[in-house]
Amino acid sequence: RLRRALERDEFRLHYQPQVDQNGALIGAEALIRWVPDGRDMILPAEFIPLAEETGLILVIGKWVLDTACAQLKAWESDPRTQSLQMAVNVSARQFHQPDFVDTVRASLVASNINPARLKLELTETVVLDNVDAVVSRMQQLNALGVSFCLDDFGTGYSSLSYLKRLPLDQVKIDQSFV
Repeated sequence: RLRRALERDEFRLHYQPQVDQNGALIGAEALIRWVPDGRDMILPAEFIPLAEETGLILVIGKWVLDTACAQLKAWESDPRTQSLQMAVNVSARQFHQPDFVDTVRASLVASNINPARLKLELTETVVLDNVDAVVSRMQQLNALGVSFCLDDFGTGYSSLSYLKRLPLDQVKIDQSFV
């Protein structure tokens, strides 16, 4: 069923508002949901591990990136949303693909958005394997104008020393760590 979900247009992106300390809307995080035809919605915790295991996360991740960029383009026509930033979660497997920078570049070009409005959210598992390679890839994406957020800091290795090495714009500290 998961293999056919993209063909059947069963995935949806929901946009969770992000606000600043004053409550002003500054962006959104793209959250994927699977809504199989005639069935209840399936949350990511149920299908993302299977997508990772089967490699389908690569095509699903590309769909999420393309769809989020297209939404940013659509928001440009509304003064209330034209300056919002979109956060998109990226899996470790997706990030470490040799063509990942080209994939992001292609999404940016196809949507014709300001790359500064795209923020890629990474988890600590992305960083742990090879920090130098991760930093290099992040710098390539920064050169395109894309920014980064480290998501769920505190659930994994939680080293403050490696945080200094990463070109991050934001760190989300996991509630259990706080």
